Parts: sequence; structure tokens; C-alpha cells
Amino acid sequence: MEHIERVLDPNCLFCKIIMGEIPGETVYESDDVLGFADINPMAPIHVLFVPKQHLRSVSDIEASDKDWLTEIFEAAANYASEQGIAQDGFRIVANVGQNGGQAVDHLHFHLLGGRQMQWPPG
Repeated sequence: MEHIERVLDPNCLFCKIIMGEIPGETVYESDDVLGFADINPMAPIHVLFVPKQHLRSVSDIEASDKDWLTEIFEAAANYASEQGIAQDGFRIVANVGQNGGQAVDHLHFHLLGGRQMQWPPG
């Protein structure tokens, strides 16, 4: 797979949040990752974790992405612990494409918790 240089997309909703053009309730931030509250929460705790570079979906992840990808999962687990939901459980979801329910074409992981999750999800 050919490596593609990734930059923020000025037309992308999540890139605009990363750039500070659209406000968001930030819960985590580093050089590579941003975590912010979902504006349409589906659970008492619903946070999105995104890379600070524009990737459309999980399908665009490359081997060189392992550092920020690991950071996203560590940040999500730490946030779940801080919010007191780690013990009882939580869900991390990445939707891919239209049939997968992806509403914003920027890779993001939903952290959902604070209530009993159902299966199948929908």
C-alpha cells in the first residue's frame, strides 16, 4: 500500500473541531489525538476520539499509524476509568462507510458507557 500524506481537510466537520473553528467539549488532547463529547449522545457517557489528521475510516489505517491508534485506545480506557464506568463496562465503536453507519467521513471511535449496552446494536 502506498503511503498517502494526510493533512486536515478544511471541509471536514471533525477537522474543523480539531482546528478550533467549531467548538467542542474537549475531554482529551495530545499532539496526535483529540477526544470530545458527542453532540448527540446515545449513552450517559458518549465521547469521540479522533486522530488529528484526516483519515476517512478504519479502512485507511496503515501500519505506521500504530502509535496514535494505541494512544486512542489508551485514552479511551483511561477516560472510562476516570468516569467510573470501566468496572461495569463500556463500548468502543468505529463505524465504517454508509452501510456501517458512518455519518462523518473522518475516522472516529465512539466511547459509550454509563448504561447497559444491547446486542445486536442496530
